[in-house]
Amino acid sequence: MLYRPFGNAGFNVSTIGMGTWNIGNQWGEVDQETALATVRSAVEHGINLFDTAESYGIPTGLSEERLGKALMGLRDRVHLVSKIGRWGRRTGQMVPMTTVDMVRLCVHASLYRLRTDYIDVMLCHDGKIEDPSVYLEGFERLKEQGLIRAYGISTDKLKVLKRFNVHNTCSVVEVEYSLLNRKAEAEFLPYCQEHGIAVLVRGPLYKGLLSGKYSPDTVFTDTVRSEWYGDENRAI
Repeated sequence: MLYRPFGNAGFNVSTIGMGTWNIGNQWGEVDQETALATVRSAVEHGINLFDTAESYGIPTGLSEERLGKALMGLRDRVHLVSKIGRWGRRTGQMVPMTTVDMVRLCVHASLYRLRTDYIDVMLCHDGKIEDPSVYLEGFERLKEQGLIRAYGISTDKLKVLKRFNVHNTCSVVEVEYSLLNRKAEAEFLPYCQEHGIAVLVRGPLYKGLLSGKYSPDTVFTDTVRSEWYGDENRAI
């Protein structure tokens, strides 16, 4: 495994990380034993970067809960990235973050589900946010308290990233990037390089289409890809 500095976050991570959206049953049913074993196997093979979010899972939050359980006794070997915002834990509906206390409470809830006393990187999960001031203030307070080590945003829009980096405090950005989607190469990635912002790639295998596992006859029935691809509900 190769390791490199994670932008200006202050620690090194494996160049291959593990996204854990799928261990929460939204990509199809995954039993808990398989989910835990998958995470632990990843650690044993050198992966030390895991990405999750409060909204991942059926029920919501299941991804964080399973990841936290899988990493019991292994926490000092890994770095955790999670995300808050946009979705409510109970309703699954969009819930805008309007106060610093909402940011603080959501992070505390993630800490509880992940069974840890700090999160390495916390991201804003609203990729279209107009005014990120509540997140910025909330994340700064949590960083001062040692509850998060660094913070950033998940977005594909350069103008949103620039808003979030207005004080040059954004350490990490999560962006969709793959052989089938190279839009970030034009301006987004050069901006990140110029400002020392770590890039966490979302969908490097385009939600599995580049994995070699599917044929043109494949029909996705899980709650993520069946909706994500819309009318093009077949592997390409």
